[in-house]
Amino acid sequence: MKGTPMLNVDLATEEDGHAILALQNAGEAWLAERGIRQWDRREMSLPTVLEHIRRREYYVGREEPGEAVRAAFRLLWSDEAVWGHQAEFSGYVRGLVIDRSCAGRGLGSQLLDWAAERARNAGAALLRLDCGQDNAALRDYYARAGFVEVGRRDCDPHCGYGAVLLERRITNAH
Repeated sequence: MKGTPMLNVDLATEEDGHAILALQNAGEAWLAERGIRQWDRREMSLPTVLEHIRRREYYVGREEPGEAVRAAFRLLWSDEAVWGHQAEFSGYVRGLVIDRSCAGRGLGSQLLDWAAERARNAGAALLRLDCGQDNAALRDYYARAGFVEVGRRDCDPHCGYGAVLLERRITNAH
């Protein structure tokens, strides 16, 4: 196994849209093959990804500038659809996905730490995310990354699963 590469994280551009969508689709397929309810197949469309890019929400990770996108995620400053209104200013990670060929190399941890630092620099006290309540492996992963479960939310009744809400304090403020 190769050593852990350091990712260069940058704001995504429209040219990254297809790569982000390909990572998302591969992640959806991988989860579905294992019977894990986390994302619905073809949940995202290219127009949706491009809209998120235009809103400056998507970030991509590459091992070297100009190389292939190895990871992607959105960093938001509110997520009322999942979290409702929250008084404490926080960063919200959505859609974190890693190229499956790079799985197990520490890239997810790097990206979560990068997002935490970015959110801290923006004045946020917490980094928040959610995952499928039945995805025990991912819940354990986030716990090892310093996230604690703080609630649950039922998804749209048509999706058939709920979400666990997790957060990690990134400042000493209370």
